[in-house]
Parts: sequence; C-alpha cells; structure tokens
Amino acid sequence: MKRTAVALFSLLVLGLSAPAHQAAAQGVQERSIKIAFSQNDEHPQGIGAKRFAELVSSKSGGKMQVKLHGSGKLGGDLAVISSLQGGTVEMLITTPGLLTGVVKDFESIDLPFVFNSVAEASAVLDGPFGAKLYDKLPEKGLVGLAYWDFGFRNVTNSKRPIAKLEDFSGLKIRVVQSPVYVDLFTALGANAVPMPWPELYSALEQKAVDGQENPASAIASAKFNEVQKYLTLTRHTYNPQAVLISKKFWDRLSDAEKKIIRDAMNETTPYQRQVSRATDEASIDTLKKAGMQVTEVAPAELARMREAVKPVIEKHSAPIRATMDDLRAELVKVRGSAK
Repeated sequence: MKRTAVALFSLLVLGLSAPAHQAAAQGVQERSIKIAFSQNDEHPQGIGAKRFAELVSSKSGGKMQVKLHGSGKLGGDLAVISSLQGGTVEMLITTPGLLTGVVKDFESIDLPFVFNSVAEASAVLDGPFGAKLYDKLPEKGLVGLAYWDFGFRNVTNSKRPIAKLEDFSGLKIRVVQSPVYVDLFTALGANAVPMPWPELYSALEQKAVDGQENPASAIASAKFNEVQKYLTLTRHTYNPQAVLISKKFWDRLSDAEKKIIRDAMNETTPYQRQVSRATDEASIDTLKKAGMQVTEVAPAELARMREAVKPVIEKHSAPIRATMDDLRAELVKVRGSAK
C-alpha cells in the first residue's frame, strides 16, 4: 500500500513539471531554429512566424526555440533556398514561384489570373493538389509544411496612374526573380527588372526602377508610399506563401520533434491567413491615407490585360501540362462545391 502511495506521489510530482519531463522523455533536444522571411516582424509573415515560434517553444517545454530573421536579413529568398538545401538555415517563408528553379511545377500556382479568390486558393492548396506539389520537394532537399497567405499582387509606380493596358508601356517594373513574372510584365508592355526584395526600396528611391508589384500589405509594411505615388489594383496573381524546412535538418529530428513542429504549424496556419487577409484589406485604406492614388481597373480593361498575358500562361503551362491539368480539374471541383 505504501509503495502504491509513493508511486502515486511520484507521478503527481512529475506531473507538476510535465512539459520539461515529457520533452526529455520524448527525445526532444535543445534546438535553435532559424526562420527566414522577406517582410518585417509586423507584417503577417512576421506575425505568423512569431506565433509559430511561441507554439514550438510551448509544446517543447522551452527546448526548441525558433529565431526570427525577417526583412531579408539572411539574404534574398533564392539564396536562402540554397541555404536550406545545404542545411545552414532551417526554415523559410517564401513565394512558391521562387521554387520553380527547384521544381518547375510550382510555376502552376504563380501564373496570372489562376485563382478568383483567397478561399478558392486555400481550398486547392490544402487539398491533394497542394500536397502533390510538396511531395516533389524532399528529393530536392526541402520539406513543405504549410501554405500561408500573402494576398493578391497589385502594381505601384512613381510615373503615372495605370488604368489601361497601354499605361504599362515603358515602365521599369521590379518583379520577383522568376521567369513567369518577367514574361508577365513584358507581355503587359513594361520593362521587367528581376530583383531580390532587400534591394527594392533603395532601387525605387533612387529611380533605378519606376515601380513594383506586391500585395497591399507588403506595400504598406515596406512604406513604398514614401517612394511611390500610384497604386493600381490589378490583382494579377494570388500569392500563397510556402513554409519550408531544410530536409537535412528535418531528418535529424526525432518523431516527437517533428510532431511539435507540425502541430505548431497546423495551429498557426489558419491564424496567419486570417491576419494576412484582414491586414491586406486594411492596407489599401492605409495607403490612400498616406497619399497614394489608388486606381481600380475597369472590367473591360482587366479583360484586355488577361488577353495580353494568355501567351505567357500557355508558354509556362506547356512544360508542366500534367500539373496544369490537375490544377484545372481541382479548380472545377472547388468552384462546383462552392455553388
């Protein structure tokens, strides 16, 4: 009887410090995890990363610590992707289009005018199509954990309002370092200038480029209103964010550590999406109040822009035809269920 009482007392004592003891028992080690992203800590990218870090710390009893490296401090995303593959950086939040040099099929979700709404995009990416894309990454040294939200991309410039297709003519527009973006803005009549995010503000300030394209939340967060006068709501491309982890690092983790990361990511993703979408809507008003002239494109002009970029869609769809067929089939399914 006494032994039973002692055993029960011991269990109660252990229970008082459960997180640390459970972490040790489950094989959770002290780990420092760098997560890189292009935006600052106040942007939905950074807010999501902070929530994820808090959850990982809590679930691991403080043993696993995620360190935030925002504002492109570890370099441009293409460079950081290489660092993940090499195992020198553990995690990255990035635009999927920047993965096309690793797995070309990611170009499918970066093509213009693919998604009609954020809800539609999330339904496709959370389903078998998004999973199938991520299944292609491990052999390239990367593991996909989730798709976060970045929003629909819009165009800013310092020269003139863009209300019709011809207004793009001759404008030097900075674009993501991805062939599809170069071809997209070339087709619209602009001079596309691929450039890493950390270099962009100074390039706009020094007039090395006339404009750029990003979701409203990124435009406001980076204070581009200080160096850009005109914002046009083209909503030409929807950008999810690929949340990636280095496979070299992932393979070193125990099952318990992997579960902590996955559980924390699953809890963070809906929160990040909610914050991102609310911020994006509010950012348009913020930019107006900051003095930017905001132009909504008339439906007829938007149709002309869509027509102008059809050859771009066809060019980049051709090498990944099977993936594009899967995407279109999934879109039909999602749109049908939404009716």
